[in-house]
Amino acid sequence: MRAAQEREFVDFVRDASPRLLTTAWMLTGDPHQAEELVQEALARVYVRWPKVRTGTPLAYTRRVVTNLHTDHWRKHRREVLVDQTPELTDPRASSQHVDLIRALQALPERQRQVVVLRHYLDRSEQQTADTLDIGVGTVKGATSRGLARLRTLMDGDESHVTV
Repeated sequence: MRAAQEREFVDFVRDASPRLLTTAWMLTGDPHQAEELVQEALARVYVRWPKVRTGTPLAYTRRVVTNLHTDHWRKHRREVLVDQTPELTDPRASSQHVDLIRALQALPERQRQVVVLRHYLDRSEQQTADTLDIGVGTVKGATSRGLARLRTLMDGDESHVTV
């Protein structure tokens, strides 16, 4: 890769990393897993950077993050329960944001993926279905059930949501 392309990639990483980390954190619920997911995605994007840079690199990288998360989820499908959610390293995170993350973690994996893709990343039903390799009807159903559960968790007296 040429020096100019490498500088371009470094600039992209600097600008896109916070958004990618937030996306990965919402998908995984674990800041350490999110960092690893983004790091692996950026390594894969780096290899293809000469082609990726001419299109929409952020969208491409988000798709890589989502696909890597889906692959990991399919391989390990084990849920690890903990007594307490780890402390956040970002002191600027609002309590409502933390409550939302906790509520997202209470959703089943598929519902969480669909809700994050549809409402955080603003993907269409078809784009979400393509990303997760599921049907549009499954996306609609998972979105409906996931949002209903989130409303219950966020509005109700269930502030003690555990992961």
